[in-house]
Amino acid sequence: MDWQAVGLSVRLGLATTGVLLVIGMPIGYWLARSRRPWRPLVEALVALPLVLPPTVLGFYLLLAMGPRGPLGAVWAAATGGRLAFSFEALLLASVISSLPFAVQPFSVAFAAIDRSLLETSWTLGRSGIATFFRIVIPLSAGGILTGMVLTFAHTLGEFGVVLMVGGSIPGETRTVAIVIYDRVQALDYAGAAATALPLLLISFAVLALTYGLRGLTVAPWLTRR
Repeated sequence: MDWQAVGLSVRLGLATTGVLLVIGMPIGYWLARSRRPWRPLVEALVALPLVLPPTVLGFYLLLAMGPRGPLGAVWAAATGGRLAFSFEALLLASVISSLPFAVQPFSVAFAAIDRSLLETSWTLGRSGIATFFRIVIPLSAGGILTGMVLTFAHTLGEFGVVLMVGGSIPGETRTVAIVIYDRVQALDYAGAAATALPLLLISFAVLALTYGLRGLTVAPWLTRR
């Protein structure tokens, strides 16, 4: 077992989950409550990583993060270093590729809340932010937790996007999924199996936890898939 790669994958999963918890909830709430005519376009953009081949997403992200790309140029000007093939590149790519796994459960959970509860809170003088934290989040706990679990699990097993933007630099971008691939390429099936089995068990545990939370709110999104 390559524990360095395991530690990196877990760190990447936790960081991605944390970032998407912060930016995914506002997006999910807007999608759940907005009636703007361009809402379907935003929904399609959020869901795009679900249908876009990971290598295609990774390719465009690599172009953007390269020395001549807009993100790479801004990063180099701000830090003096490169963005592509770094942990920061992995994190940005993971946030984008895992976006629908967080936002869609969040949005379904928010949409299930009775609007009259929100209106009552507003009439009692609570601000929109106070209502969100005191009413929306507690009533959407199941959806929020499920989105976090799915995000972490997806990030842990991500391969295509991670390989495209990060390569396989030990201790910096070499994740567990890349270790498995490298060992299979080297015909080290025993080593690949030893690394893959924990991921299989973790994935099963994540799905069991996710389906166990169905009664709390998010099941509609999961059962439709």
